Amino acid sequence: MSQRTEVHAMHTVTTNDNTRLYVKDWGEGSPIILIHGWPLSADSWDAQAMALAQAGHRVIAYDRRGFGRSGQPWEGYDYDTLADDLSAVIQQTGLQDVTLVGFSMGGGEVARYMSRHGGRSVSKAALVSSVLPFRLRTSDNPSGTEQAVFDKTERALIADRAKFFTGFFDTFFGAAQNGHMISGELLEWARSVAMQASLKATIASLKSFSSTDFRGDLAAFNIPTLIVHGTADKTVPIDQSSRLAARGIEHSTLIEYDGAPHGLFVTDQGRLTKDLLAFMAW
Repeated sequence: MSQRTEVHAMHTVTTNDNTRLYVKDWGEGSPIILIHGWPLSADSWDAQAMALAQAGHRVIAYDRRGFGRSGQPWEGYDYDTLADDLSAVIQQTGLQDVTLVGFSMGGGEVARYMSRHGGRSVSKAALVSSVLPFRLRTSDNPSGTEQAVFDKTERALIADRAKFFTGFFDTFFGAAQNGHMISGELLEWARSVAMQASLKATIASLKSFSSTDFRGDLAAFNIPTLIVHGTADKTVPIDQSSRLAARGIEHSTLIEYDGAPHGLFVTDQGRLTKDLLAFMAW
């Protein structure tokens, strides 16, 4: 049985520490891996994955450890381990010349994979609403977010995760800004997916994406890199993230979605799909 057939049969990849990652493997053609954001799962990419597969690409989307249908280990939510998980996905699906697409927290996995694994088998990268280069405010990163904000989020998650996610996704999708029409059903779906993750994974991943400094990883992007971000993103403000990342990544192209919030895969579904398809054709 071939590696490709095995992955289709079992829908999982096994990491270095024997955590099983749930994998969706659709279509045939030039490969692309879609890495989801916090606190969702691979299902958040379905609209783009369908379009990319129908356009002649092999599309891999997987649930990060601790989230969705993947295993929920106690350890391994640091970006070195998460990059190693991505490496396992690439190796066990037999991909070459792959395009990596990281949304929000997933941008960190792309960056750390490029530096830690030398970008092996990767030909292009895309960062969508990404947390790069460094979320935390420090003396040498004055535009970052105060630690107290992340501490408040952690306390809210511990106290009442479901209630926290209700308000979080309103902001995530810009439900109350610029006339975005976000259904109550969509918000409930997002909350239900977020609740599939373990509390440990949710909090540990929050700590990782809020405190990991990726500024040193940017030089590892020696491939064409697309950066997409909404100018009205209140979850990961563009001035603290993608505008800085674009300056630090030599081979990058920044596309700004005027007035768009964080969850572009929903709010700007058609435009994002079109931009990803165009990027794959570069």
